[in-house]
Amino acid sequence: MEPQIDKERTHCVRCGECCIAAGPTLQKTDLPLFFNHVLDGSLLYTIRKGELVRDNIHDALKFSHQELIKLREQETGKGCILYDGAKNACTIYGERPSQCRAFACWDDAEFKAVFAGPKASRVDIIRDPNLLRLISEHEKTCDYQIISDFVKQIQQQGESSVKKVLKILEYDQGIRRLTHEKLGIDLQELNLLYGRPLTETISMFGLKIKQEADGSYLLTTEGSVSPMS
Repeated sequence: MEPQIDKERTHCVRCGECCIAAGPTLQKTDLPLFFNHVLDGSLLYTIRKGELVRDNIHDALKFSHQELIKLREQETGKGCILYDGAKNACTIYGERPSQCRAFACWDDAEFKAVFAGPKASRVDIIRDPNLLRLISEHEKTCDYQIISDFVKQIQQQGESSVKKVLKILEYDQGIRRLTHEKLGIDLQELNLLYGRPLTETISMFGLKIKQEADGSYLLTTEGSVSPMS
């Protein structure tokens, strides 16, 4: 969510601007929404520590210093998944997350206070020890700082560093496939368990993935975004 202050207003006019901006981040106070089945894993995704995100409070890109759980956006890539554009309404309005409750486009004080509170994380909502073990292994192998270090080495070490990055990307794809096929986890829930696929987030290092006909991957450059410092 991105608070755009309109001091001319004093109350909500149901324009939908806050919902169209993005889905909210879940606070720990929102955990009952998950356990009471108002929200489920298919509606959520994880921003992992070290991932490049937009700080809507300061309107800037930054690397997340902590894990975040967010509501997915619409398939078009804009707007909260729970926003009904035809009705200009939230489909769970009476039980909406705390950031949504606190948001007021004429005064951002309450929103900022809520936003500063403790955020929900995967260990708060995932109780299956097997899934937690897989998540832990994924975090160790696919740590963004490790990827960043290998990306920085590409210019000096060339192909050997490229292979290290590709190996991590292949691991990320493999554990998702294993979790779906062997444990029967819905494909829509994988972005909650493991965050967004590295084939997508690799762009934060100025790289993109090209998949070959045989299923293998190639790394190519796509801009001047610098890797993490």
